[in-house]
Amino acid sequence: MLAAFATLLVELHLTGCFWGDCSLSNVLYLFDAAAIQTLMVDAETAKMYAELSAGQRQEDLEIMKVNVAGGMADIAASLGQEVEYEDLTLGEAIEERYHELWGHVTAEFLISADERWRITERVRDLNDLGFNVEQIDLEAVDNGDRLRIETVVAGRSYHTGRLRDLTGVEASEGQATQILTDLHHFTADAAPSPQGKALGAIRWRVEVFEPMLARMRTEVPDANPVQAFSDYLHFRYLASRDAGYDIDNDTALAAWLDAGRPGYPIEEGFVIN
Repeated sequence: MLAAFATLLVELHLTGCFWGDCSLSNVLYLFDAAAIQTLMVDAETAKMYAELSAGQRQEDLEIMKVNVAGGMADIAASLGQEVEYEDLTLGEAIEERYHELWGHVTAEFLISADERWRITERVRDLNDLGFNVEQIDLEAVDNGDRLRIETVVAGRSYHTGRLRDLTGVEASEGQATQILTDLHHFTADAAPSPQGKALGAIRWRVEVFEPMLARMRTEVPDANPVQAFSDYLHFRYLASRDAGYDIDNDTALAAWLDAGRPGYPIEEGFVIN
């Protein structure tokens, strides 16, 4: 949860958004496949700038730390308990994760002029974190012997956008990451041409995704069908890994339902007989 909280602040600050009232009560937490997705639910105090200065970002973090400590104290009081020191310093833990992620996302890299392949590596690294790369700036330094790479990063929606572009399916970032794995597995044997992959994506949606979502709505009507599908995919992966062979959807779905529809994580060593 701390990482998700910090990631939300990084996303907002990257867009130039100064929140001004970040607190536990102003954040909505949603299951997102194996992760927790955080959303800002109260933007009354928010202000937009072309870019936030380091001072503005730190001011937002200071407000967050005070509000989080107050929120934890309120929770303890409502339960009739003494507030723990760790609870009062929860904001500091969020701040630490924020600075780690901010530094990673906004870092400049120096590479040799003949190492341009590392540009692709940098983009993939950011994409793996879910961030879109909107712009890459290269500057020659050291008489042209090295290049400085600076990336302009947008919000964490890379896999969401990728899944939408390939299939038209809408999912949150964590869900899209999980679902894309199933899509790639399905289209692995498709023709390597763009047309073959596009046709494979259409077949996956028609033959796999839509029927599975319909079954999810029937079997687990109280759950978000896309999240349930993501939970199921993770279950099928672990079961197939432990069994040593690919388990078909019907068998895996029946086992998932029998096991009580486990999400993330499930017990290691579970094997479908």
